[in-house]
Amino acid sequence: MSAVFLGLPGGLGNISAERAFPAAAEDALADSQLRANLAHATGTIRERRLAAVAEVADWEDLRRAGEAIKTDAMRRLPELLQQLERSVVARGGHVHWARDADEANRIVTDLVRAAGADEVVKVKSMATQEIGLNEHLETEGIRAVETDLAELIVQLGDDRPSHILVPAIHRNRHEIRDIFAARMPGIPHDLGDDPHELAMAARRYLREKFMTARVAVSGANFAAADTGTLAVVESEGNGRMCLTLPQTLISVMGIEKVLPSLTDLEVFLQLLPRSSTAERMNPYTSLWTGVHPGDGPQDVHLVLLDNGRSRVLADEVGRAALNCIRCSACLNVCPVYERTGGHAYGSVYPGPIGAILSPMLTGMQPGDVTSTLPFASTLCGACYDACPVRIDIPSILVHLRTEAVESGAGAPHRGQDLAMAAASWTMSGSRRWQLALRLASWGRFLARAGRFRRLPGPLAAWTRSRDLPAPAHRPRRRDRRTSR
Repeated sequence: MSAVFLGLPGGLGNISAERAFPAAAEDALADSQLRANLAHATGTIRERRLAAVAEVADWEDLRRAGEAIKTDAMRRLPELLQQLERSVVARGGHVHWARDADEANRIVTDLVRAAGADEVVKVKSMATQEIGLNEHLETEGIRAVETDLAELIVQLGDDRPSHILVPAIHRNRHEIRDIFAARMPGIPHDLGDDPHELAMAARRYLREKFMTARVAVSGANFAAADTGTLAVVESEGNGRMCLTLPQTLISVMGIEKVLPSLTDLEVFLQLLPRSSTAERMNPYTSLWTGVHPGDGPQDVHLVLLDNGRSRVLADEVGRAALNCIRCSACLNVCPVYERTGGHAYGSVYPGPIGAILSPMLTGMQPGDVTSTLPFASTLCGACYDACPVRIDIPSILVHLRTEAVESGAGAPHRGQDLAMAAASWTMSGSRRWQLALRLASWGRFLARAGRFRRLPGPLAAWTRSRDLPAPAHRPRRRDRRTSR
């Protein structure tokens, strides 16, 4: 078991290694339909979340409690995982340790084959997406059926998730209707795009899968070390079907999901739903502890996944990223994510949390596309304000940017460095600064409708994906000689 904490190599088995974030983001910015879908969805979620949080008088106290519990759990992670293993085994379950994606995939494949199955039903799971489990099972002749509605849409569309909570947030209902009509067996020829009608079509399709499945694969939102209890929260009931009907249940869980005690769930079952779906509580909260004769799965397995988490744990600044409870609140408030979507991040973990977690899990190396992710942020701090466990994402982003530059993993930023040096020289002298302001004000004559659409030379990189407001005719500043 101690080998899990040796900083062994990790990686994101389902990561897209074709392009770095800047190139992928540029394409996303040119997709007006994508931007419209994202703006509508994230705007709606933001408003609802603010209303849900405002109902809780002690919300900040809850955030601090969640932060303290997770920080303590990471500090004691080795002993808590050993305790979790003992608790699961004592209640009839089996525990497997996986150093990386390859080992985890091999363990799950062997368990499915031992059960005599060639198809599994799946609960939505970030950990299995991280290791590329579906793709691996397919190469082994085993079909994995996603039962979360959004995940099913992504799977049937040969697509990739673009959001932690709402994987198909980049699709509208007309696109979903077309995907169902083309790929879902037994679909009515006159299927419309009404959300209820689409949901019922998916329900009919999945009902057969639930009733015939012999093996289910799940993730876990939390695990209590003292009782060996695992928890999954969801909104549709598909998870409940997967966790109760099949004979064999295999749960793949990142090692950072362990909590010291079952009573800690009191805090997180308040923080998570309000931060993610803006609900007071999740419609379905499923807890299971080992095996109960004659009730539920009789062959229960827990796969504890490292896959780079030991590396993150060893980083005193970055380890706070392991406190993440996958609520997606940081994505919904991020101006970068809202305009580029999740695919541009090239990882199963998009948005601000992905910008810090993905490069730490893989380890930033020269040429690695994840090394560009820490620069995919404005450092506005909205993610920190929204995070229910108070992860200081902006500080970790700056920390990783420093590491990327010093190690040579990050792309060169010579132009940015020169611009910052020039700005420093200009602003360090009052006369130089006043002259710069006068010169900038003359530039307004070159703008159109108050904006620069295209700047010349190297500056064109800025306006390729954004407009630049024209400078004011008279700069807004106060003269210290006349101010009172």
